Amino acid sequence: MKSKKIIALTLAVIMAVVGVIFAGCSNKAEKEDPKDKTYIIYSDNAFAPFEYLDEATNEYVGVDMELLAAIAKDQGFKYEVHNEGFDPSLGAVQSGQADGMIAGMTITDERKEIFDFSDGYFENGQVLTVGVNTGIESLEDLKGKSVAVKAATMGADYAQSIKDQYGFSINTYEGSDQMYQSVTSGSNVACFEDYAVITYAINTGNVNLKTVGEGVNPAYYGFAVKKGTNPELIEMFNKGLANIKANGEYEKILAKYGYQA
Repeated sequence: MKSKKIIALTLAVIMAVVGVIFAGCSNKAEKEDPKDKTYIIYSDNAFAPFEYLDEATNEYVGVDMELLAAIAKDQGFKYEVHNEGFDPSLGAVQSGQADGMIAGMTITDERKEIFDFSDGYFENGQVLTVGVNTGIESLEDLKGKSVAVKAATMGADYAQSIKDQYGFSINTYEGSDQMYQSVTSGSNVACFEDYAVITYAINTGNVNLKTVGEGVNPAYYGFAVKKGTNPELIEMFNKGLANIKANGEYEKILAKYGYQA
């Protein structure tokens, strides 16, 4: 009988020690400073002027890249960017492969069901874009023709929402460059693109296209994480964004790419 009591007491002691160890590990994890972590951030790879490859330096630059750098510096956190494309970035965040993404991503109610967003950092909308010598002057002129869109974007959503009304078909591309080329080559008569992005491409001579009409559906871009995860990253992004707006750094970054704060 005594031996059974000794065994029971020994097991109780072991369980208590194990509990203390796990509790200690848990507390350590809870108290871990987020600034000790290197966050994996995904982004687009061809969405100038927000993110694009500078061939002279072989590095990705743009509004998003500079805002992220300025915010991280202000808040003191470390990060690593993977410029993999817009659609792959969405998948990486949803699967937990990435901690967050910044890729000219419009904040929408539908996306809020999947992602947690930062405060908006840039307002934009979509616009009909065509070749310079095309006869397309309005949405009505798209009837019976094919239109290009970029996968998983607001331009694609907008095109889908009006295609039956205006009688056009849709061809989907993974990148902006492929979408633009399809219009330039005549494979499609038009595309829908974010207004600030396509006007930048036109003004810098990167594409031989023109916009038709005004921009529609204005909304803000936001930094995003998988819903319910990395709240500290959203908090740091928001605080840093507010600080660089207050100290003028935000305005300087936008001005560098031809925009006003």
